[in-house]
Amino acid sequence: MYKTIIGLEIHAQLLTKTKAFCSCSAENFEFEPNTNICPICTGQPGTLPVLNEEVVKLAIKAGLILNGSVNKYSRFDRKNYFYPDLPKNYQITQYFHPIVTNGYIKIGDKKVRIRRAHLEEDTAKMLHEGDQISTAQESLIDFNRSGIPLLEIVTEPDIETPFQTRQFMEKLRDLLRYAEISTGDMEKGALRCDANISILDENTGKISKRVEIKNINSFKFVEKALEYEKERLIKSLETEEELIQETRGWDSVKKETFSMRTKEEEMDYRYFPEPDLLPLILTDEFIDTVKKTIPEMPDEKMKRFVTQYNIPEYDAGILSSSKELADYFEKCVEKVKDAKFVSNLIMTDLLRAMKENEDNIENVKIKPEFFSDFKELLDSGKISTKIMKEIFPEVYKTGKSPKEIIKEKGLEQIDDEAELRNIVEQVIRENPDSVEKYKSGKTKLLGFFVGEVMKRTKGKANPQKTNQILKEFLD
Repeated sequence: MYKTIIGLEIHAQLLTKTKAFCSCSAENFEFEPNTNICPICTGQPGTLPVLNEEVVKLAIKAGLILNGSVNKYSRFDRKNYFYPDLPKNYQITQYFHPIVTNGYIKIGDKKVRIRRAHLEEDTAKMLHEGDQISTAQESLIDFNRSGIPLLEIVTEPDIETPFQTRQFMEKLRDLLRYAEISTGDMEKGALRCDANISILDENTGKISKRVEIKNINSFKFVEKALEYEKERLIKSLETEEELIQETRGWDSVKKETFSMRTKEEEMDYRYFPEPDLLPLILTDEFIDTVKKTIPEMPDEKMKRFVTQYNIPEYDAGILSSSKELADYFEKCVEKVKDAKFVSNLIMTDLLRAMKENEDNIENVKIKPEFFSDFKELLDSGKISTKIMKEIFPEVYKTGKSPKEIIKEKGLEQIDDEAELRNIVEQVIRENPDSVEKYKSGKTKLLGFFVGEVMKRTKGKANPQKTNQILKEFLD
């Protein structure tokens, strides 16, 4: 029996306008390489860092939403190592006294403890290229990212499966987005995950080497990389193969991990206090001021949705999982005044369309007032639920209103009683045998007659009126 032990180190890029210790823009994705830089973030001799206050506020906010303790005393340290992406040859971080400790996130009934969350600056970005730029292998460095503020969130080794890891990462991303702390966009590098995994053989008590998988850039790849490494480590225990403690990367094409380097020990970094920055001293008043900026979070919102809108807890959980989706839902309810109708349509049709089109809610063309159109068309009998389901993908794709599409396609429901009576009479006249069977007690044949009417009207007959008129004739 094997037990999987997983701990995470997650770097979240903070949503500030400027970098951690200088006035360069923190939106590094929009600049040409090496144009969003200054002497401070490129580590020129004689420069001094100045701490960005907004960085501190976002770290406090994160500590509060992660159920952690915000420490009134914290301090910056130097993490020393030599690598081309680090212009100063050290990184400013918080090693000895982090700003946040002892938090947790719940995934269902599972509580994943957060050991610490500390502030640090990002490194430059290295790009390794070959024949595209020269005949020899070369590495390029973009310093735009250097000095971007990060919050490193370190969990305890409480996670037991790769799938649980993915759930944790997704929930963390949602929380950070909700509180406007980080975009949480993994593909753009705003959320980066290093996962540590080891395997315990519960029968023998033997434990594998701990392996770190570095810089995984999607939730799916986090799960797949850990699944692969889990099987590799179990195999090493079974065959008694000696593995080294190392850092590995994930190859998404080959779907396997690969060795990058042996794992550094903490002593290798020679941490010592940062002499150019004073200790960070926080007051209760400052922390309370930040606390007031925290919006309603997902768990609170879910409970409110259940009580205020009388929708199932499952639906409320999905609708509140993303701030953007929750806001969209409430805007739609404002237009329709029927929360259950809106909830059902989002849960069954909208989310399916978004998944099929790999879309997010910000790009959806269905405006909140379109939900009002759907409701009005249904209530007035102009369309059936079936027709609504049929036209929904077109409304989604084109952004045209339901009323516009119904008019263009001539799909308005036949509601005129005289017209329906005429069609029903024709159907009854042409099916005398079925009429006799119905009259002899086989009343389930009513469905047959309804189907015949629908065929003649191409599904546009009002089903309630059709049923009523058919029963009147047949009975």
